[in-house]
Amino acid sequence: MKRPFHGLLAPLLLTLAACAPATRVVLLPQEGVPTAAVEVQSQSTHVVLAKPYQVAEVRERGEVEQKQTDASDVQKRYGQLLSVQPAAEQRFTLFFMPGGSALTPESTTALADILSHATERSGGEVVVIGHTDRVGTVESNDALSLQRAQAVRQLVIGRGFDAARVDAVGRGEREPVVPTADEVDEPKNRRAEIVVR
Repeated sequence: MKRPFHGLLAPLLLTLAACAPATRVVLLPQEGVPTAAVEVQSQSTHVVLAKPYQVAEVRERGEVEQKQTDASDVQKRYGQLLSVQPAAEQRFTLFFMPGGSALTPESTTALADILSHATERSGGEVVVIGHTDRVGTVESNDALSLQRAQAVRQLVIGRGFDAARVDAVGRGEREPVVPTADEVDEPKNRRAEIVVR
């Protein structure tokens, strides 16, 4: 008597499934982040992955096994998945002359390159965050920071980026790069950050 092939396949698949980890976590290196860690925990155990390419495999019964892999193995296993992930966010900074939304000469020179980077991502979005130094009132700096962000937003849109995907926000004097006392003119705080994602 012949047994159908699919009758043998089901027990084989169940056996293989029992051997495979239910969950696999791989800590990938992140550019600009020197130390990162993730804790993987089940009901019975936990491990901390703190080095690039460490792996935690959580088995069906809840055991967590820690291993080390490398870039080539991750590429082999997950290359297709990694190829479709979005590009990493990019950040650029433009600086302004005191009291208005006119860019400094250095920022004007850098503007074309920054706008080129910002507009080459199809389907991306841009957030422009305006800032001020601490000269003036909180209210006037809120308005000025938004004015700076909107001016840069218009430059991005002028390069052909979809207006619906460009946001402008003002943060006033709240997030200085260089902390200062009130009424101090600090050029590094008069800026707009452009976040492209």
